[in-house]
Amino acid sequence: MKRMPLLSSAVAALASLAVWATHGPTVVVVAQAPKNVQVPRFEYDPSWPRPFADETWAIGPIGGLAVDSADHIWVVHRPEVLRTNDRFTAAEVKPPRAECCRPAPPVLEFDTNGTLVSSWGGPGKGYEWPQTEHGIFVDHKGFVWLAGSGAKDTQLLKFTKQGAFVAQFGKQGTSGGNADTKNLAGAANLTEDAAANELFIADGYRNRRLIVLDADTLAFKRMWGAYGNKPDESPLGAYDPDTTPAKQFRLPHNVAIARDGLVYVADRSNDRVQVFKKDGTFVKEGFISKRTLLSGSASGLAMSPDPEQRFLYVMDGGNHRVWILIRDTLQIVARFGQQGLSGGALNTPHAI
Repeated sequence: MKRMPLLSSAVAALASLAVWATHGPTVVVVAQAPKNVQVPRFEYDPSWPRPFADETWAIGPIGGLAVDSADHIWVVHRPEVLRTNDRFTAAEVKPPRAECCRPAPPVLEFDTNGTLVSSWGGPGKGYEWPQTEHGIFVDHKGFVWLAGSGAKDTQLLKFTKQGAFVAQFGKQGTSGGNADTKNLAGAANLTEDAAANELFIADGYRNRRLIVLDADTLAFKRMWGAYGNKPDESPLGAYDPDTTPAKQFRLPHNVAIARDGLVYVADRSNDRVQVFKKDGTFVKEGFISKRTLLSGSASGLAMSPDPEQRFLYVMDGGNHRVWILIRDTLQIVARFGQQGLSGGALNTPHAI
């Protein structure tokens, strides 16, 4: 997907891969933007990514996406989902049952032209690979971080860009809930504060918190829940858009840090984005398609590449679209995307 005309190639490629394309360049303007603010426009790029050299490779559901300092796009997908259907494994069984197919390695790195430049991942010695691959992040030192959302995924993994294991936080299958400072519980995604050398993790599939670790030692630093509250396991009941907003996260699914230091959390099942200072002080919130009662309307976050990062893009998996917000006010000004399986369409988009 390409934005016309302001997006960098990295963000364009990232958006293209995240949805594997979106239907464009249609952008629906839903509110009046402030004066002198041009709403970004996007168009589908059918050339991205390039075909794999191994044409037997298949890609499963995409759990996460990241962009590194070289504008390379990193993808983590779920090969084990493909293994539930022999049409995607016929070439890897012995003897092979067909010329195609076999699951691609779970971690894939693409350059800005969409050419695959590296691939690796899966179970190995010294670490516990996730049951369900989810978030991926490449930090400013070039380390690749992987999270998991499976029933036993309470760990976070750190690798080099070449796939060499570096460190693990947490032990798989071990969790003391939201008060546990040694383990996660279904971490969805993560980002970093490079200046402070800290990792910010949206620990949300079974916990309800944002947790911060030292990126070198993996020591616990701090954590918080919605509105900066102490996270807990109190029952929230079913989501109701007509009642007072929940005082805890339901599913903190993504986290992003702006250049001005504000921390944005996508609280997917509560249909909202909450904003904090880095110390957990609550700043504001904005609601995204508030009457979405399915899996939620705030799945992923990305920011425009201009110096002020004027726009916040929110991936909405429940409604198969991307919302465009004025970042400063969280005012929704436009959206793009619609459900479908053809090139350029969105089908439960998950990451951006």
